[in-house]
This record gives sequence, C-alpha cells and structure tokens, in this order.
Amino acid sequence: MSSIEEKFLEIFGEEPDLIAAAPGRVNLIGEHIDYSEGFVLPFAIKDRTTAAIRKRDDSVVRIASAQRRSKIVTVDINNVKPGLKGEWERYALAVLWSMGVKTGVDLLIDGHVPLGAGLSSSAALECSVATAVNHLFDMGFSLEDLARLTQKAENQYVGVPCGIMDQSVSLMATIGSALLLDCRDLSTRNIPFDVASSGLELLIIDTQAHHALTDGGYAERRASCESVAAKLGIKSMRELTMPALESAKDQLTQVEFIRARHAVTEMKRVLDCVEALSEANFEKVGELINQSHISLRDDYTVSCPELDTAVSASLAAGALGSRMVGGGFGGSAIALIDAAKTSETIKAIEKAFADKKFKAPRFFTSLPSQGAEVIFRK
Repeated sequence: MSSIEEKFLEIFGEEPDLIAAAPGRVNLIGEHIDYSEGFVLPFAIKDRTTAAIRKRDDSVVRIASAQRRSKIVTVDINNVKPGLKGEWERYALAVLWSMGVKTGVDLLIDGHVPLGAGLSSSAALECSVATAVNHLFDMGFSLEDLARLTQKAENQYVGVPCGIMDQSVSLMATIGSALLLDCRDLSTRNIPFDVASSGLELLIIDTQAHHALTDGGYAERRASCESVAAKLGIKSMRELTMPALESAKDQLTQVEFIRARHAVTEMKRVLDCVEALSEANFEKVGELINQSHISLRDDYTVSCPELDTAVSASLAAGALGSRMVGGGFGGSAIALIDAAKTSETIKAIEKAFADKKFKAPRFFTSLPSQGAEVIFRK
C-alpha cells in the first residue's frame, strides 16, 4: 500500500477507489500571453500533486490534505458553487463544480509542488483532481476538455482570471519535451528540450518572495490587453503586429501600449525559441529568455526586486539566459547555465540575496516530465 493510500485509510476509514497525479510546470518562454491567445512553451516538472478519491453513496464531500491532516473540510455537493468561502480546498471544490459532479466523494490531496513559487501548484491540484474525477466517473473528457474545465474552475469559482497554459501543460506534457501550446485552439507540438547533452542545466530559483494572484495585479494586466483588443477591433493580442500597434499608439493609454508591446513581442520570442531549440542553438535561447525578462520587468511590470536580483546574479555568474517565470510579483526565476557551474551559480545568487537582506532562495532542477496520469485504480 502506497503512502497516500495509507493516509487515505487513516483519515477516511476506507481505501481510495482511484489515485491520480499531475505535475507543476516551468514555462521556458511565453509569459502572460496565454490569455491573449498566444503561443507558450512550458514543460512539466517532476514535482507533482496527487489526488486520492473514493465515491460515496450520499451527497457529502470530504476533503483533506496530507499536509494538514488535522482538518477535514465537509460540504454537501449541492452547496458547492462560486462564492462558497474556503481556503486551499476551493481549488478542489471548483473542479467538482466545473465538471458537474453530483454525488459525494472523499478526496485526499498530497501536494509536492512548492507553494507560491510560480510553478503552478494550483494547476497541479486542479488537474490531479480533474484526472481522478474524469476516470472515477468515466466521464470521457478529453485532455483539451479538462484543460478548459480546470481553467473555468479557477476563473469562475476561485476568481483568478488565469489563462489556459498551466492546466494544459500539467495535463498534456510528455517526458523529454517542452510543449508548444497554441492557446487559441489548444493544439500542441512536442519540442525536444535536451539541455543536458549540451552540458547545460536549467536552474529553478525560488526567490521565496511569495505572491498571491487574487490581489488584482494579474487581473489588471489581463484587462489592459482586453481593452487594447476592444479599442483596435481585434479579438486578441494574437492578431496584433508591432507596426499596427505603433500606428495605433495614439488610441491607447501609455500603460495599454506597453502591456500590448509585451504581448506582441513575447509571442514572437516563443516561435523564435522553438526555431532555436530545433537547431540546439542555446545561446539564442538564452538571448530570448533575457529579452523576455526585460519585457516582463519593464513593459508588463510584474517582476520584483528578488526576481531581478536572481536574474542579474545568474547572468553575472555566466548564465546564458535568465528570467522570471509564472505570474510574477514574486515566485521563481530560471537560469540556463553551464552544468559544471551549478554550485558556483547558486553561491553567487545566495550571496546577492544575502547582501540585500532578502530571504534565502531555494534551488532545484528538473528535466521535462510526464503530465497527469492515473497511478492506481481499484
């Protein structure tokens, strides 16, 4: 019996019917453009969230966390709807709501994606639950369906107006590849992402400056892009070019212009990065990563001192490229580095943080890993 099965039995007094797992993610490039129908290039990390579930014969939903075993949240499935108060369990309840679950379940969540690090711990939770529910009730939803349903859960129930990237890669990722995702139609292409054979490593730097995306900062930026699209009579930033944006500058506020400039240039950087990866041109990949950070810092203004320090210290230590990842306002950065200089790079970043009296960062690495899957069925 696995650890989560034992915990489930201990908490609920019965064994689970099914267990599913879904990973967090790192986005190599393509930040804050998934909600503008852009292209993104994320990959799944090895850290995962696991959901163990059992079908009940009544309407009671009980949810527990392996990390907080003393607390069991109990609610009637008929009362699960947007506006229901709660904490972390809202993400799980949101999925039950968006998928139309009508019967009670016991649900245990075991999360191992670092919280608040910009690595999509929320999407990992949502996608592990969605995968478990889809198979437990034989709903037959496709991965694309599940991506849209989990996005709906976070948008309409939790209240975070996220795009669809995080859920899509958590569900669809494959080992050894980044996932080129077209956020307009959810079509995907696996892009081999093998830095190790070139003697490189992708270092993930958790600044431990933790963000909360429900504070309005994320929503304001999405609203800016939607305002630009409305003013210019287009559906999304995907239809905009830099010449068209420049010619329409007088119709926009300065903030709208720079937000749109980030979206347009970032979409191009993603496609340029795919081309560079196809040629194993990691110097070019590094340049594009650097340009992405500058755009996020200056045009989208979602960086913070800790992220900027992680990036500048990485580059000073010889990284080919470094940038913030995730929603911003804290969280993590990545650095494409010489694998032989990992220890040296980490020490340089630690010193830079100590010099500024920031909380000590955490470091880890991950190769592109597998997306969501069922790992046990009774």
